[in-house]
Amino acid sequence: MVMAIRFFDMFAGIGGFRSGLEAVGGYECIGHCEIDPRTNQAYNAMYDTKGEVYYADAREIDPTSMPDFDLLCAGFPCQSFSVAGRRLGFKDDARGTLFFEVARIVEQKQPPFLLLENVPGLLSHDEGRTFNTIISSLVELGYDLEWCVLNSKDFGVPQQRKRLFVVGFHCDGCAGKIFPLTTYDSKTMQQLVPGSQGYRIYSADGIACTQCADAGGLGAKTGLYLFVDMNPDPQLTDYARCITARQDAGISHRKGEHSGVIELVDDSKNNKQVVAVKDKSGNVYLATIRRLMPIECWRLQGFTDEQFYKAQSTGLKDNYLYKMAGNAVTVNVISEIGKKLKMINIEKGIVRSEE
Repeated sequence: MVMAIRFFDMFAGIGGFRSGLEAVGGYECIGHCEIDPRTNQAYNAMYDTKGEVYYADAREIDPTSMPDFDLLCAGFPCQSFSVAGRRLGFKDDARGTLFFEVARIVEQKQPPFLLLENVPGLLSHDEGRTFNTIISSLVELGYDLEWCVLNSKDFGVPQQRKRLFVVGFHCDGCAGKIFPLTTYDSKTMQQLVPGSQGYRIYSADGIACTQCADAGGLGAKTGLYLFVDMNPDPQLTDYARCITARQDAGISHRKGEHSGVIELVDDSKNNKQVVAVKDKSGNVYLATIRRLMPIECWRLQGFTDEQFYKAQSTGLKDNYLYKMAGNAVTVNVISEIGKKLKMINIEKGIVRSEE
């Protein structure tokens, strides 16, 4: 009998790693680390954390005080490496050095598995030297590694979100078994979140569907909506642009940064001001435009409505809920990686029963 894979959720955010792994089954969280009090407030509302260890600051974790675990999950802060930031990295930004807190804990605890997430810009930062430092550090600690850039849109959520994932193994014969991952067929209309019309999410080639703000117009009747950039020279897109922590900023000055929602309307029955928009095929639609709501951003990251409402019920304002979604790891992607890790664990018998 193989035991559940026990994992520690480091830089936890609102628990994208946890939600993804728990959805697979066979995983057990032993604790988490999250420095932002409001985000931790949401985390504790969303999950049953009773009896688990908690650390506010990764720099203050004493590995000798931690329970043993089999998997370390860490989406260490990416601002230092993101193309949206100044790409300071290790040298000039304290956030970049938080990777070494991951290495410090790994050195002491030596878990069989690692699962790390960051922005693709980490690969090219400082001409590759930053990523080489990270990989070299983990190899020196005895880990075999594989990595891949994955896009959330390929895993059942209509969001363009490319992220780098690194998987580590402290055991022989495991590397090379995770990537590539089998992705969803984006050309098949697939309902992702059920509900009444106007409250569903679909994934489809050429059209993306999301929640309606208020009923009315053709969109509310069909539940089908298009994404559009909320910035200069807007483009209609098949998928939402990457959800960011600045999602509540409204109109952006950065091209292609934020998505709004095109709601198709029946001009003869709608009193709102409408605009004519043209898609890449030249089709013209009459529509109103609105920005994504917080719950939609959470949905685009793979979280459930129940999880959103649990977090919201603690009194968190919309600006924090937007930020939490933007900083999260997409749940669906983690589930697919989790399935592969679980299969490897079963094949190798790495985490064994005490019976």
